[in-house]
Parts: sequence; structure tokens; C-alpha cells
Amino acid sequence: MTAANLPRWGASPEERWLVMLVAARLAATAFAAALVVWSRPTTGELLLLLYGPVSAAVLLGSATLRAKPLAWLVDSLAALALVVAFGDWRSPFYLLWLATLGLPAASLPLRPAVALAVAAPLAYLAVAIVGGPSPGELEVRSAENLAIHLSLPFLLVLAIAFAADVLRRLGDERRERERLAIEAERRRIAWELHDSAKQRLSAAHLLVSSLQGRVPPELDQLVSRAAVELESAGSDMDTSLAELRSPLEGRPLAEALRTRAAELSPGERPAIRVEGAAPPLPPLVVAHVYRIASEAITNALRHADATSIEVVLEPRGSALRMRVTDDGRGLPAERRHGATGLIAMESRAATIGAALAVGAGPGGRGTAIVLDVPTWTNGG
Repeated sequence: MTAANLPRWGASPEERWLVMLVAARLAATAFAAALVVWSRPTTGELLLLLYGPVSAAVLLGSATLRAKPLAWLVDSLAALALVVAFGDWRSPFYLLWLATLGLPAASLPLRPAVALAVAAPLAYLAVAIVGGPSPGELEVRSAENLAIHLSLPFLLVLAIAFAADVLRRLGDERRERERLAIEAERRRIAWELHDSAKQRLSAAHLLVSSLQGRVPPELDQLVSRAAVELESAGSDMDTSLAELRSPLEGRPLAEALRTRAAELSPGERPAIRVEGAAPPLPPLVVAHVYRIASEAITNALRHADATSIEVVLEPRGSALRMRVTDDGRGLPAERRHGATGLIAMESRAATIGAALAVGAGPGGRGTAIVLDVPTWTNGG
């Protein structure tokens, strides 16, 4: 486990939950250790205390495991097994078991979490009957003590589940506000470009075109070249304006890229495939990733003569890796002067804190562009 894998305070809500829940697990282990030591423990009981820090390290180090319901079940059953091994349902390991309920309570949708809140005390009641101190029958010295042991998991799971649900709803509303604000800004920029820069560019093209055939022969070729460049710039601006007026509009990134691929290759030649899906990301990040992918596809079509282009989205927890590969002629030995497309991709990647790598494709053929978008840390 490296420092890069460790969740940070101020990161995504999921990571903040994880840090809090791991801290609760370690605190529960510390309380259990104090109680075990107080009662003159055996070597076996001391070894059982290792489960707390070991399980906390596994949770921190493996995003895959902490996202799997089966791992949550195994974790909770292991803690219940420690209670049974201690030989008394009033075991110090009860606190550690409570801590194992936090992650599923925070991760599950509200209804399954409520079901977990009901099932947890029933599971502990079964352990109290099976685990002793009189196996096979429930030994109750204090009804109040039993009531506390059974009500705590119910209340704990409900409280965490409702808090997590409220935070998820607030996050959804914030992302929707961001999306609407970005769309409004894009439309404003599009209209400003259309009403100012686009009109001036068109006027300049008309003026330069009117000079063709009216200047000395040695200048006529330059005037023609300038007219072509202005016409190309106008076409590029039309494309940019069209994209500004047609943002993602809340669509998933994969769906938007498939639509863009169909626009760039209407006859399905060359073949452009988009596979995978992206995790939930802020609208600004999704917009930049979309632009980088679109630019990579366009470059492969314009400059590489590619016949096959593949875009793969690989979610990695709340982070994302995107790969764009083609079977074209590959990268030149030196970067082409004025390669604004690659510069724009690098600038967009830097804006969202992503890492962009450009190199040869699989087997040394074509080009591969890999974008690693980290877990977004500016809010949740």
C-alpha cells in the first residue's frame, strides 16, 4: 500500500466516510484490547486482537474489496466469530463488530441499509444464543444489557445510512447545479464568438478573397493561401461553436463519446469503438475528458490515416483511466510544429489534475493516448 492509495481528508465523500470508519474500527480495537488486557488474557485472545488493524489495512489498501458486498459480509462474520471465540456474547469484540457495519451502512442505498439495520441485531441475537457463555441458550443477567446490545447496531446502521443518503442527495443536487451553470456559460461563450470573432473572421475572408487576381503574380499565391487558411479557420470555428452549443447535457460520458464517434465516422469507416463506462465525476471534469477524447479521435482521423480507433473507459473506484488507441501511422519522430491538438489535450489534463501519456500503440503500431483522472478532491 502506497501513500497514493491512502484516502485523504478533504477528498471525496466516500473517502471521508472510509477514513472515519477505519478510525472507528481502530478505536473499537483499542477499547477491546483494554478490556481483554484487564481480564488477564490468554495468548489466543491477544492474537484475536490483530484482526482490527489487519482488516483496517486491507480496507485502506484495496478499493476493490471495500466495494464488494461479499467482502462486507465476510468482514462482519469474522468479527462475530471473534465474539463466539471469546465465549461470551458480552465480549469486548462486540465493539469491533459494530465497526464492521459502518462501511455497508454508508455504501448501500437507503432501503437495503434499512434491511441491514433489521438483520444486524437478529444476527447478534443468534450469536448470543450460540456463543455462550451457555451455548444453546440465551443467558441474560440483565435485560437492559441485552437490549443495549441489540438496539445499538439497529440505531447505528440507520443513523449512518440516513446521513450517507442525505450527503448523496446533496452531492447530486450540487452536480446538477454545476452542470446547468456550465451549460449556461458555454452558450454565452458560443453566442459571443458567433456575434464577434466569427463575423470578423468572415469579413476578413471576404476582403482577402476580393484581392485574388488583383495583386501582382508574386503575391497572388500568398493571397490565395491566406484565403484558404481563413476559410479553414472559419470551418474550425463552426465546429467549435456547434460543440459549445451541444454540451453533454447530463449524458454519461460513454454515451456522449459514442454519439461523437458516430458523427465523425457516419459510414462506420473508419471503425470507432467506445467501450466501458466512467464513474460519477464533476461536470467540469467530464467535459474536459470528453474534449480530450474527441481531440484524440480527430487527430487519428486527420493525421494518422487510422482505419480503427478504440476508446476504453476503465473506472478505478472513483477515479478513471481512459485509453484512445488507433492503428494509424503512429507518432512522428519529432512533435509537429504548431501541434495545437496535443497542446490542448495536455492543457486540459493539467486543468483537472490528470496525467496524460502519449506513445506508441499496442505492438508498436499506431498511437496510444492514456489519460488517468484521479479521484476528484475539490468537494464531493
